[in-house]
This record gives sequence, C-alpha cells and structure tokens, in this order.
Amino acid sequence: MEHQKIDELVARIKVLEAELESELQQEYERFTCEITKKRDEILASYRKERQGAWRYLFTAPILNLLSAPVIWSVLFPALILDGFVTIYQWICFPIYKISKVKRQDYIIIDRHRLAYLNSIEKLNCLYCSYFNGLMGYITEVAGRTEQYWCPIRHATRVKSMHGNYKKFFDYGDSENFRQRLAELREDLREEKE
Repeated sequence: MEHQKIDELVARIKVLEAELESELQQEYERFTCEITKKRDEILASYRKERQGAWRYLFTAPILNLLSAPVIWSVLFPALILDGFVTIYQWICFPIYKISKVKRQDYIIIDRHRLAYLNSIEKLNCLYCSYFNGLMGYITEVAGRTEQYWCPIRHATRVKSMHGNYKKFFDYGDSENFRQRLAELREDLREEKE
C-alpha cells in the first residue's frame, strides 16, 4: 500500500516536471524571439551596463580577490574527476547495459555570450557552468550506478536526492529488493538520456 502512494506521488512529480520543462522551454522561446526582434537595442543596453574588467577588479572586496586562487585551484581535481568518471562510464556502462549519460546535457557553456559581462565575469561564469554542470553529470552517473548495484533508500532522510533515488526500495525491504532488482536494472537500459 505504501508503495502505491509513493508510485502515485512519483507519477505526479513526473507530470509536474514535464509541465515545468514545457513552461521553461516556452519562456526560453519567447525570450529568444524577443532578443531577435530587439537585438541591437538589447546589445547596446548590455554594453552600457557592462562594468570594465579593471574597474571590476579595483572595486572588488580584497578577500574576494585573495580567495580566487583557492576557488580556481579546485578546477584541476575537477578536470581529473571528469576524466575518470567519463572513462568509467565508457567502460562500465556498456558492461552493465546502462544507457550513458550525455555530458552536454549537464555541462552547458553559454553565458560567455552575454554582452553585459566583462571578461573576468565571463571567465567566472565559465568556471561555474563547468563545475556545477560537472557535479550534475557525476550525480547522474553515480545515480545510475547506484540504481544498478544498490537501489536501497537510506534509513535516515537524505537532504539531496538524485533523480533515480525515488525508484529505490525501502530500507529493509528485502522481498522487493530480491524480486524487483532486475526490473530496476532493466529500467536503466531504457533511461532517457
């Protein structure tokens, strides 16, 4: 009975997610259409609002400037992690018959086109787009791996769940785990990328 309620909630969430995706797409299309119509006017406005890189640096709080090397130093381990996760997926997912995660669905690099950002802000946006997209990509790879090997919910509440977690079996539900594990693994083959 509990699973029926959870399945109903998951189904409603999926409908709402699809509706949200549709609304976001419509908003994006309206925005794109508006930009196309007023391109020159918008670009002029953006250029007017852009703060020069030197002024940006001279007005930035000193602690922000001093912490920048620490922030950027995380990029190197992130690149290595990206490489390892990508290689892992290339090797292991075909063995387990798990559909691969498309990096380009998670790592979106587009903010550099915004004319109201100076070169430093664009570089910072590049970093954030890459790093946060990478975390989403890795979370999806890890979520599919977890669904294949150990799709069991935790006994305590999880603060942040990946998209596959809601399909997992209740903690201590050995019967469903044994009976439906193959079903969850099969679901990974059909996973929409």
